[in-house]
Amino acid sequence: MSTPAAPSHAPTSAAVQEVPAGFVPFHADSDTFIGLCGPIYWKDVPGGTPILGMRLQSPHMNLRGHPHGGLLVTLADSGLGYAVNHVRGGPLAVVTASLSTDFIGIAHLGDWIECHVEIDRIGARMAFASCHLKVGERKILRASGVFAIVKPVEPPVGGHVHGRLQDPSPEAAAPTTPTE
Repeated sequence: MSTPAAPSHAPTSAAVQEVPAGFVPFHADSDTFIGLCGPIYWKDVPGGTPILGMRLQSPHMNLRGHPHGGLLVTLADSGLGYAVNHVRGGPLAVVTASLSTDFIGIAHLGDWIECHVEIDRIGARMAFASCHLKVGERKILRASGVFAIVKPVEPPVGGHVHGRLQDPSPEAAAPTTPTE
């Protein structure tokens, strides 16, 4: 039976909490999957694409003491989709159609990871973008995605709006009886 590997370095608790200047919470109050993965932050880049970032904490790590691959893919997918939608300038109306990732480096507990996106093309129905996750200047993941541009829809009662669960109205929750 194997035992979990120790992390390669243990940061101070202050380093774990530190968020670089200019970054603000990204869906911090969300009860959706993205809220579980965080905290994730974003920074606007005038004339460029927004950057998503996060500080690696213990819950983000796998049993070997490295960031879980699913977390890194989630950060890349979220960064790509958010940047595409931001550049489009419209309401949230893109969904991931295809995502390809390559793990090309490693990060450690306490590292600050950023998602840097390049928009390759935005058409009427599809958008194409690529990104690198970086720790400083060191690249740890590259990803490319294809996003379908879809018509925004009103969420159903009780559905998610901007990362928050809508409270159903008492009228919507009340059972109805058929009328003749």
